[in-house]
Amino acid sequence: MRDLILGRLVQLVATLLGAATVVFVVTEVLPGDPAAMILGVSATPETLAALHRDLGLDRPVVWRFLGWLGDLARGELGESTTYRVAVASLIGERLGVTLALAVAAIGLSTAIGLPVGLAAAARAGGAFDTGVMVVVEIGLAVPAFWIGILLVLGFSVTLGWLPAGGFPGWGGGLGPAAAALVLPVVALALPQAAILARVTRGAALEVLSSDFVRAARAKGLDRGAVMRRHVARNALVPVVTILGLQFSSLVAGAILIENVFNLPGLGRLLFQAISGHDLVVVRALVTLFAGLVVVVNSVVDVAYGVIDPRLGRGAA
Repeated sequence: MRDLILGRLVQLVATLLGAATVVFVVTEVLPGDPAAMILGVSATPETLAALHRDLGLDRPVVWRFLGWLGDLARGELGESTTYRVAVASLIGERLGVTLALAVAAIGLSTAIGLPVGLAAAARAGGAFDTGVMVVVEIGLAVPAFWIGILLVLGFSVTLGWLPAGGFPGWGGGLGPAAAALVLPVVALALPQAAILARVTRGAALEVLSSDFVRAARAKGLDRGAVMRRHVARNALVPVVTILGLQFSSLVAGAILIENVFNLPGLGRLLFQAISGHDLVVVRALVTLFAGLVVVVNSVVDVAYGVIDPRLGRGAA
């Protein structure tokens, strides 16, 4: 297990370096002059030259890249050209909303998808299984932002039970803040729960058809005991894989959902930075998102070794 963790740490550093390089190159080759986009058509040559120096655009690209890597290593993300404050400060102000949204969505999707998938597998071919698969297909077909819009129309506009958007802040109390996150969390979680239910059902059916499960049933274990003792644990490996991939989907979905519900999170900040041509913020946020995805996938790899030590030894 120690070798597995050390190996994943080395891969983590290498992947983060690669992701940072790709982000820098992509933002560098984008068409247009960032300084001209910021200042607009009325900018004079003098103000353009001054902003070029301020942004470091007058330096060779190699030195800009090395300087940016050095800043990343020190945790310095630069200063936003739009807000004129440190990017780290902007991220810190908004990170709590995005983390709460992502963690709650993963928790809700897992709480729905795992038991529903196992229950459908236990009743494969029956009415319950058929109904679950119909709902799963609908959940996979409808994008999260459309679900968000429908939830707003139903629970905010029509019923008036929950706020349609905005965020009161954590200082106003946990209740109002949680109420503002209910609909965004549900909108993000439902498509992920559909994916998780389908994968869990497939993995559980595969385990149910194995020889050791048939032997357990032959010894007199009832279906519930077989599901608890044998099927649930052995079906976890592909499910853990999906949980890791779901985090990537949630990061992408948060950008849309935070804009639909006007939440002051990192996804909305990224959208505003792209709209305002604030490449410093864009570069920092995309690198952060990529880093979070890499870290989560590394944790998933280590989790393989916990669930099944044979996989851990093989991976090491």
